[in-house]
Formats: sequence, structure tokens, C-alpha cells
Amino acid sequence: MLDTPEAVVEALRENHDRPHGTQRTVTAEELVEAAEVFDEPDTLVTALLELMTAYEFTGEQRKSPVVFARLLKLWDTAPKSFSAWEAHQVFWRFKWVTTSLLQVPEMPLATVRGWIDTMRQRYEEAGHGMQPVAAMRHHVAAHTGTGVDDAYDLWVTRPRTELSDCEACETRHRAWHRVAAGDDAGALDTWGPVLAGEQGCSEEPQMSQARALLPLLRLGRADEARSHHLTGYRRVRGSTGMQHEVGLHLEFCALSRNEGRGLEVLAENRPLFGATGAPLDRLGFLTGVEVLLARLVEDGHGETPVAGPPGRNWTADGLLAHVRAEADRLAAAFDARNGTTTVGDRRRERLARRPLLDEPLPLGLRTAAAPRTAAGAGAAPAAPAVAGPGTPGIPEDFVALVAEARRLNHLGHPGDTRLWARIAERLADGSAAHDDRVGPEELLRAELAEERAYRLRQKDEDAESGAELETAAGLYEELGMEWRALAARARALAWTTGEDDADAERDGAVRVRLGRLVREAERLEDEAPLTGEKPGEAEAAAGVDVAADRVLAHLTVLYADAYTAYQEAMRRAPEESGTAPERFREAVGRLRAEAERLGVPHQVANARQFVADEAGRRGDVALAESELRAALVDVEASDRPWRGSRPRALLAQIMLSRQEPAEAAELLHRALADAVRYDDADFPVAPTYSLLGHASSHLGDHAGAVRHLSEAAALFDRGGEHEDAAGVRLQLADVLAESGRQADAVAVLESLLSEESAAALDERMVAQIRLSLARGLRELEEYLPSAEEFLRLAGTVAGWEDDAPIRTLVTADTAIALALADRWEAAEAAYERAFTAHAEAPNPPLIVRMTREFARLTAAAREAEGVEDALAHLARADAVLDAVPADAEGFAVWYERGEVHYRRARVLTEAERFEEALAEAEAAIAVHEGGGEHGELPRAEAVRFAALVEGNGLGRTGDAIARLTTAAARCRRAGHPEAAQVLDALRQDYLARPRD
Repeated sequence: MLDTPEAVVEALRENHDRPHGTQRTVTAEELVEAAEVFDEPDTLVTALLELMTAYEFTGEQRKSPVVFARLLKLWDTAPKSFSAWEAHQVFWRFKWVTTSLLQVPEMPLATVRGWIDTMRQRYEEAGHGMQPVAAMRHHVAAHTGTGVDDAYDLWVTRPRTELSDCEACETRHRAWHRVAAGDDAGALDTWGPVLAGEQGCSEEPQMSQARALLPLLRLGRADEARSHHLTGYRRVRGSTGMQHEVGLHLEFCALSRNEGRGLEVLAENRPLFGATGAPLDRLGFLTGVEVLLARLVEDGHGETPVAGPPGRNWTADGLLAHVRAEADRLAAAFDARNGTTTVGDRRRERLARRPLLDEPLPLGLRTAAAPRTAAGAGAAPAAPAVAGPGTPGIPEDFVALVAEARRLNHLGHPGDTRLWARIAERLADGSAAHDDRVGPEELLRAELAEERAYRLRQKDEDAESGAELETAAGLYEELGMEWRALAARARALAWTTGEDDADAERDGAVRVRLGRLVREAERLEDEAPLTGEKPGEAEAAAGVDVAADRVLAHLTVLYADAYTAYQEAMRRAPEESGTAPERFREAVGRLRAEAERLGVPHQVANARQFVADEAGRRGDVALAESELRAALVDVEASDRPWRGSRPRALLAQIMLSRQEPAEAAELLHRALADAVRYDDADFPVAPTYSLLGHASSHLGDHAGAVRHLSEAAALFDRGGEHEDAAGVRLQLADVLAESGRQADAVAVLESLLSEESAAALDERMVAQIRLSLARGLRELEEYLPSAEEFLRLAGTVAGWEDDAPIRTLVTADTAIALALADRWEAAEAAYERAFTAHAEAPNPPLIVRMTREFARLTAAAREAEGVEDALAHLARADAVLDAVPADAEGFAVWYERGEVHYRRARVLTEAERFEEALAEAEAAIAVHEGGGEHGELPRAEAVRFAALVEGNGLGRTGDAIARLTTAAARCRRAGHPEAAQVLDALRQDYLARPRD
């Protein structure tokens, strides 16, 4: 019941702790009405200030001036009703009213300027400096585009006062002035302290992050733009007070070619369509929406469903027309009010911008793919963005097109893929017909069947692939091309070999048939030497180099045999005996020997790769490395440089396993560069980028790691491999967190837990993501969201009967998160559940950490009675440690026991039980002594705290100085100069104090 002024004040205090939003604003309005009942102006002042704050931060600036007018009247009639803080707020909020009046196009400009004159007068009467007044005049000039430079100079040349905007907000305005002048580089230099986190407030850095996105992209600083989108958007998402900033993030998505991400941002902010209390910010939001929708419609996606104002279903073109009409009207209203075209000009400038990148900027987020044009559905693979000397073109003449495809196919050049696709396309659409100059029609049909077989194989459609190869083999036989028929059948058999032992009978039959094909190849070679046969009729008509063609066919048969032997060997455990290893050595040895005899080094390289793979699986890393290095030499000798990408990627994996990330990164860069240069559409680009990100993180190149892992995740998503993409994003989040970008990491993890994303993942993968997210939120001190994630995770793992230790871990972390979120009743229940889980599946490190955290938080939250509760928690920690053997593997009992003593010392100190606290600190020192070199730093901290208890609590500064002198010298000897400096600083502080 709000029947007393005290009850209203208490309700105001509770409302102030709520997040900004509709509930807080409506409650603030109700509390003003409640305060008006009493003849207590001080209560009404507090209520009006709270209401004005709610309006300011929820995009209801249209209402703020009326509230402030009531405050100003109270200030004039009952100034003693204002506390010192409230009196300061009266003058501070003159600025809020100015910016609120600018937000409303119906408010005449003369009224806005008149208000600033009133502000100046009030400031002069109160003896305040004029810099804030000059700042307001600059805001009006920047908004109208009139007298901007003069107003800016008058503002920035005046000294700051206690009523000036905070440094972070002033930095934003100075930087934005430079952006408007076309000086992106200067703007970003100005923004430096805010974007680096050195300056901040309730509105910063998120407002500056949104404004800096396009300047960063324009200057090629894409990594920074990505980071500021990830972290900045999280801070403005769904906020009615940040409509303009949400619009800037939508614009960034469109201009960085992340339209899919933009549609998700739009959907998440659908309620903003109903926020009309700040028309100027609304115009900024609507213009950002329009930029995104215009990109979609321009690309032919006008019928794409999008999120718009509630009440109907929207398509991109329908919402675009709706948004454009309202935004045009608002811009025109502001320009009419201002008597200039500035607002409309800025809107038109935003709408005229084109994408700033040729390819989508990888954001590292799991997001919906942007819609693709229908015209591109059946198109041939795209050409590389930059054509290198090894990249073939696509001839327009059909005969030349077929001849070039055959030439590249004979070379094994990956660029033939696009040419065969183009040939099939032209035959299908009737833009070309068979031409006798390319040889028999059956030959071209066979070649196209082989190409289809290869594409089907890439999709794991082995049965369909084999059928196409059998078709090709039949056609080759009709043409008298026995070698090609043999090679096609060998590949068909090899590609049907299983990857497990589920069908051993089938695999045995494959081995038998392949053996017959190998013998048939030997018979054909005996009958006619490979290098001496004249071409047949079909070969001659097609211009085939018969000798080279038959050599390659012969080696293809041997390669197929080696491949099946390799698959069988890789299915066996490394230590398993039997015929598989011997067959593998025999088949691979035969391939290598024949390739060397016939002078085909790239097939020698293939044989070496088989050996390297098998050796690596057996743990013979040295052999694997030597074979791969030799394979690269063979590739160089083959004049087929495009074949080097795969062995390089394999060798890079070995280098990573040997902790040599620099060479691994070099190999991976070269592999990717060659794949692009030679148009190798089948090279595993996504896994290679993932490896490169891993190598970069080990090199300490966190920016490179983020870039490469983001690219890998996007590529995995594009290929529909969402589990792999999620695994990469987990690694990306780890890298971001390790590099101090925890908010970026949280944004990546949140994107993985959207309803659509999580549904595509394994339950345990989702659990790992949720655990990482919950811990990340805790690091950001977002304790309630962290607790909510831990609770969801606890519900998931509760049914994992086969993984009880995980339940203990999650329950303990959940208890800590709930305590940090000040949800004590739930926290204590989870705490007890954690001990129950520990009894079933012990996890001492987690349980002891939980008890220490509860001791710390309990002592802080419950004052006097909290001390005894905290000591009880630490007693339970002692009991847990007493049950753990001193030599327990993987658990430093000495460290945990020392930290329990240290925490007990701190708790006792807060209770001013200094002698007991000192004894506990000394116990911590003694225990950490047993940790050897690993115990030096925790020991030094325990010494520091013991000295604080001695010097500050017990007044024994002499003893404290002696303790610190000895400990600092020990730290220097142990190689910890920074710890020594901390101890020395406290020692110097004590030495400087007067002593009896």
C-alpha cells in the first residue's frame, strides 16, 4: 500500500533497480500520482526525477519537457525540498530537455533556442560555467546543418564544468563531427578512448560502437568492426532508448553483406516499431531498416518474409514501402521545422550507400543465411574473385570449351569442374548441340557421366555415383577405349567401399573384383605397351594423347586398389594384426613403383599421402612428416602445383601436433592460396581455415585467429555442416575470451543457442555451449542471465546417468551463479544439491570453490550473522579436503587448503577478529610453502594480507614491514618481480606512516 510518503520512497527505490522498459516507466508514472497525494514536495521531487529518467532511457523524450517543467516549478517554490544530488540534477537535466525538444518535429526551433537561452540564464544565476550551454547550441547546429563549425568551436574551446556531459559522451559528439566532415580516420582517433573502454557511461561505449561501424569498414578495419557489432549490438538489443543505434547495426549488416544477420536483428527488435516517443531516433531506426530491406528487394528477394509491426505478416517489399512512407514523412517534418534539408539529406545519403565489401564479412555468429537469387540456383560454380595465372577461363565457342575441359581434365586441373558444368548446362538449355569436331557423341556423354559421378561422390551419394561410372564404362567400351572403361569401373568399386565393417561381405567382393581389374590392366599392358600404342578411332577423333591417357588410366586402377586397401587399414585398430596392413603395404607399394617407373610424380605423391595417413594413425609422426614432405617434392616435379594443397594441409596438422604453429600457419596459408588460385572448388576450405585459426591462436595472433575461425564457421554453415560450425564457434569463443573480449565471446555463444540453431545440434554440444555462455555471462557480471543459463543446463544434465561428475560441476556452478545474482533461497537449495551430487560423483575442486565463493558472498551480504555462516561454509570445505588423499592425481590439495585458510582470514578480518585472521593468513602461507615454485604467487598474496592484518588491524607496522621485506626479496629470487613490487609498495606505505 502506498499510503505513506515512506512507502512511496521505498517503491521508488525498488523501481529504480528495475531495468529500463515499459514496466519501469508505467510504475514511475503511477508513483508520481501516489506522491501527489501527500503534502511532501521532497517525495514528489524524487518521483518526478525517477519518471524523467524512465522517459529518457526508454525513448519517451516527447514527454520529458512536461515533467521537467513541474520540477522547475518546485525548484522555484520549494528549493529546500531538493537534496544536494537532486539540486544538481535540476541543472543537469536542462540538457535532457534540449535534446528532447529536438526529437519532436512539431516543436518549433524558436522554442528550442528559447529554452537554451533559459538554460544559459539559469546557469549564470547559479554561477555555473557556460560550456554545457555551448554544447546544446552545437547540438542544434549539427541537427539543422546551420553554423555547425562555429558552434563546434565555441563548444570545444570552453573548459569543461561539473555540468558538462561525461567525457565519453563528449568524445562521441566530437568524433561524430569529424565523421560528418568526411574524416573517418580522425574520427576513429578521437573515438579511441571510448572504443578501447577507457571512457564510458550508461550510454557508452554502445552508442559510439554503432556509429563507428561504417567508418571502420570504410578504412578496411573489418576485424574491429566485427567486434564492435558483436559487443555493441548486445548492449542496444531491444532497447527503445537505443532505436537509432539498432538502425545503425541494421545498416552495417546490409553494407557488410550480412543480410541474413540483418533479418535476425530486425526480428529481435520488432517491438521498436511501436516506439514513437522519440521521433528523431525513430527516423534513424526506420532508415536503417530501409537500407536493409532495399538491399534485399534490389537483389530480387521482395517476397521474403520479414519481421515488421505486429498485426500482419510482412514481406520485404511490403515492409519497405511502409517504412519508406513513414520515414519520408518524418524527414520532411524535421526539415520543415528546421528550415533546411539537412535531415533529409543525411537520410538520402544513408540510402544511397552501397555494400562496402565484395564478400560477406564473417561475423563468427550462427545466423540464418541470406536468401539467394532464384537465377543462381542452377548456375555453374563461380569463378574466383581474383583470377590468377593458373585459373582457366570459360571459352564461348563450344568446341573450344570441350577441348579446354579435356585438356584440364587430363592435367588433373581442378578448374575443369566449371567447364564441364558449363558444357552440361549448354547442352541442357539448347544453347549448344553436339559438334563432330569434338569427337563421337558417346565420348562426350561418357566424360559428362564421369563428372556427374564425381559430383555425386562429393555428396556421399555413392550408389548413384557408381551407376554413373558404370554408364561411362559402358560407353567407353562401345568406343573401344578399354583403358578408360577399366579406370571407370575401378573408381566405381573403390567409391563403394564402406567406411566401417558393417558389410564385410560386400567389401570382400569389392577386393576380389578390384583384383581382377588390376590383373586385367596387367594383361592389357602385356598385350600392348602403354607408351607405344596408336590411338583408336574415337581417341583420334577427340585428339586424345593415347600414351599419356592410358598411363593415367593404368595408374587410376592401381590408385583405386590402393584406396580400398587404405580404407580397410584405417578401419582397423593400429595394433590389430591380420591381412589388412600387409594388403595396404602391397597395394600402395605397387602404385608407387609403377608411378615411378612411368614417370608420373603426382601419383607417387598420392602413394606417399596414403603412407603418411596410416603412419600418423599409428603414432609414427616422423614417418608421416617425412612422407608428406617428400610428397610435396613430388608435386613440384609433376608440374601440377594445384596438387600441393592437400599434403600441405596434412603436414600442417602434424606441425600443430608438434607445437610448431608458425610453420603450420605458413603451410595452411599456401594451401588456401593455391586452392583459390587454381579454382579448386573441392578443397576442404572450411576445415583448413579452422586449422589456420588454431595455429594463429597458438602464435598469439588473436585477431588472425578470430578472422580465420569466423570464416571457417561461415563456410561450414554454407555447406550445411552445422555441428562442425558449432565446434568452430566454441573454439572462436575461447579465443575471444582468452584475448579479453568476453562480450564478443558471449555474443557468439548466444547465436548458437537460438531456437533454430540449437535444434540442429547434439544435446551434449548444446550443453557445452550453454556452460561456456553461463561462465562468460558471469565474467561480464551479468549474474542473473548467467544463473538462468546454469539452471537450463542443470535441467539438461539431470538425466545424464552416465556422466554424474558433470552434474556435480553444473550444480555447483549454478549455486554460485544464483548467489552472485542475489537469489539466495534458490542458491542455498542448489548448494545442498551440489553436496548431494558430490557424494555420488565426487568433484572436490568444484565443491571447495563453491564453498569459498559462498563464504565470500555470505560475509559481504549478511554482515554480522554472515560471518558465522561464512565460517561454516569454510568448515565444510575443510571436511571435503580432509577426505581427499594428499597425493590425489590432478588435484593440488595444498593449493585448495591454502585458499580456504586465506578466505577464512579475510572473513575474520571483516569481523575485526584480527588475531584469528592473522593465524589463518599464516596457515595459508605455510600451506602454500608446500606447493614449491607453484605456490610462490599464492604465498606472496597470503603474506601481503597477513601484513595488512598486522599493520592495519593490529597496529604492528614494524612486524608487517619485516614480513614484507623478506617476502619481496623471496619473490625476486623466485622470478616474480611484479609480486615483489606489490609487496614493496605496501612496505613503503608503512614506512611512510608515523610510528611511535
